[in-house]
Amino acid sequence: MALNPQDLKKGRIFTLDGEPMQSIDYRQKVMGRGSSVVTVKARNLKTAKVVEKTFRGSEDIGEADVTKNTVQYLYNDGSTYYFMDQETYAQHELSSDMVGDNTGYLTEELKVQIVLFEGNPITLELPKNVWLKVEYTEPAVKGDTSSSITKDARLETGLTVKVPVFIKNEDIISVDVESGEYRERQK
Repeated sequence: MALNPQDLKKGRIFTLDGEPMQSIDYRQKVMGRGSSVVTVKARNLKTAKVVEKTFRGSEDIGEADVTKNTVQYLYNDGSTYYFMDQETYAQHELSSDMVGDNTGYLTEELKVQIVLFEGNPITLELPKNVWLKVEYTEPAVKGDTSSSITKDARLETGLTVKVPVFIKNEDIISVDVESGEYRERQK
């Protein structure tokens, strides 16, 4: 099945010259008489290279033959990340390049979606929000009651995020994976 350029919104996986690509930025410019031009910045899911490509409104683009499996994160050995399919117990390995910036959100037993292209794992998709433990943050200063004041907090995965002043060490907080921002504290 062919895709239209308008289908290439952020996050969409498609093929370009036989390679699996994921759209990371999408801009559409409407021209006179109803025609349009779509410019897409996309990341090659095999090589992690980012390219920018412009499509005319009537071009057909190949849809990638990808499948997604829910897997559980097990561990990493520094360069390879290991995941297990909960139904078949099959293990999948992803290199640190494939995992990319998602390393700061991975905790043992976290369930994620692994994307397979032609049966081979190429990337993973995290849930929208991830719960992480605060490993270290400065104590709140007495008198700082403004809700807009933030401080840095180092989380159990090594990720550092800005949090409100009332957050303490050992608190469990929710972090938005897309923006990397604090969302809420676990009650």
